[in-house]
Amino acid sequence: MAAGGYEEILKYYELRETIGTGGFAKVKLAEHLLTGEKVAIKIMDKLALGDDLPRVKIEIEAMKNLCHQHICQLYHVIETAKKIFMVLEYCPGGELLDYVISKDRLSEEEARVFFRQIVSAVAYVHSRGYAHRDLKPENLLIDEEHNLKLIDFGLCAKPKGGLDYHLSTCCGSPAYAAPELIQGKAYLGSEADIWSMGVLLYALLCGFLPFDDDNVMTIYRKITRGKYSIPKWLSPCSTRLLNQMLQVDPKKRITVKHLLSHPWLMQGYSDAVQWQSKYPLGHLDEDCITELSVFHKKSRESISELISEWKYDQLSATYLLLQSKKARGERVCLEVASLTGHAHTAQSADLESEETTTYEDLPDCSEVPHAFGLMEFSDAASVFEESPLEEFILNNRRTKQHSRHDAQLNATEFTLSTPVTRKVAPKKHENKENVDTASALRNEMPFALPAPKIPFAKSHVETQVQTTAFQAPAFEESQFTAVTPIKKPTNPTHTDELTAAKVLPERRCHSVELDLNLAHVDSSQKKRKAKIFGSLEKGLDKVITMLTPSKRKRHARDRPRKLKAHCNVTTTQLLNPDELLNEIISVLSKKHVEYVQKGYTLKCQMLSDFGKVTMEFELEVCQLSKTEVVGIRRQRLRGDAWVYKRLMEDILSSCQL
Repeated sequence: MAAGGYEEILKYYELRETIGTGGFAKVKLAEHLLTGEKVAIKIMDKLALGDDLPRVKIEIEAMKNLCHQHICQLYHVIETAKKIFMVLEYCPGGELLDYVISKDRLSEEEARVFFRQIVSAVAYVHSRGYAHRDLKPENLLIDEEHNLKLIDFGLCAKPKGGLDYHLSTCCGSPAYAAPELIQGKAYLGSEADIWSMGVLLYALLCGFLPFDDDNVMTIYRKITRGKYSIPKWLSPCSTRLLNQMLQVDPKKRITVKHLLSHPWLMQGYSDAVQWQSKYPLGHLDEDCITELSVFHKKSRESISELISEWKYDQLSATYLLLQSKKARGERVCLEVASLTGHAHTAQSADLESEETTTYEDLPDCSEVPHAFGLMEFSDAASVFEESPLEEFILNNRRTKQHSRHDAQLNATEFTLSTPVTRKVAPKKHENKENVDTASALRNEMPFALPAPKIPFAKSHVETQVQTTAFQAPAFEESQFTAVTPIKKPTNPTHTDELTAAKVLPERRCHSVELDLNLAHVDSSQKKRKAKIFGSLEKGLDKVITMLTPSKRKRHARDRPRKLKAHCNVTTTQLLNPDELLNEIISVLSKKHVEYVQKGYTLKCQMLSDFGKVTMEFELEVCQLSKTEVVGIRRQRLRGDAWVYKRLMEDILSSCQL
């Protein structure tokens, strides 16, 4: 096993950009080699997890037992000595919260489409004996077909006595917490979920929360009274539904069973909400089984038996991803793995270098996709403490992966070392309500599920790295600390070799020329040496370029990225990106928001009076790829979602967009 623990995951996936980060984990976009499907891989450091491991095990075990069209699908779980990898469905549309921000609030028609999907997912979760206990717009992602996917089962509960068993742990987000929960009373998880759904629906329809304040205790007092304003734009039917869900007395609250056919949810629909799974784990697709049996040269029966064990290994992942392709109307077929042995080894070395922060190459300006989701923990490490070079290797991987054996030689000769500050998460208490979860799950499943060994953490944010200086004391920016000089070859025997080793700057990156100059020598050994020195020269040039800002490619610094139109991109009337960037910086200064500028990206944070980070977010000036319109991409990294929403409204309006 490789030192960084990436060897196992690279057997099955090609890892790409980091699309999410947090205190315990990072999320990378990846491609499954056999199916070509995009996935999101959450990578967790086992040492950093500490006593949060029980929560992680609860989430993984829950997701192994839940398979529904509106729940983010788990494909594969891998544990190594140092890492835990969780392969999940990739949702490029981002958080539902961002969609609400882009619209300010949703129309009743659009809110109804989304809320029917939420009710469907929650009814299914309850039917499996679970309570989610953390329902909010941040935990709902939008897939490529604009459908919702429920995520983050880290706080879910599956009581041994069923959903009629009372719980006692106070958990979740304060603004969405039910009155009986914050009062410390015993409560039913299903009833608490209904209250949270009421708060969620109110937020969709109104664009703000029913119970909100800067002081948490004030929020709790408002919740226990159950009094909230009713905006004039709400229809009588939606007002009645909210009232039925936001009942302080849990016994008077509407049940999920009655929600399925509620008059408000039925408007424009002939059928009640369908909560059953379209892809039950007990039913195996014949086409997918046939393709796997042909590929592995095994009988359909043996393949069916292996899949029915649901080990969430490579076979489970391949089957589920084939099923996903078929659901989209694509051909059910497997591809030969594209990574060569050299590329596989090089990619593993690169990923390990992220742990030791040794880098050998320059980044390109490949477009980073939208975040899979937000990874949020109470004490997540600040993104400002991560190395500004973290994305260098992965941003280049798509163009380098088939010819990296030369680069491996470079890596042994010269490196850049950058220190990284790490935070270890504080210890948390184990959720005792989920005792004997694994055995309870196995008893309900139509086939045996293995006991979980692998924990998980939630998440995703989008990052782009073009570094500039920053002087605020609250941040730590990694700096280049050492350059190891190139080792010269010992005892050269030919003048051609000396020429290759001491090539002038204007001749760097011309290893092809060197090969041609040596072509008259009919010696394969001489050609090989020239190729080695040529690749070393290219690497040296890249190091010099990295350390000399004036020699960087201009397009990496002087042009904003081109992005697709998306709900977290706000278009502007300004056509000059530099003018817009200066305007944003001016507004941030007025709002006392600290920031680090990296090209056209601003990584921002707000501090409390005591110096604690209360909000982190990212703003990026970009161009829409089709219309040449300049816009602002925004991404919340950490902090209260609705405080962030109000801040974004202030910033965007101040920029006179």
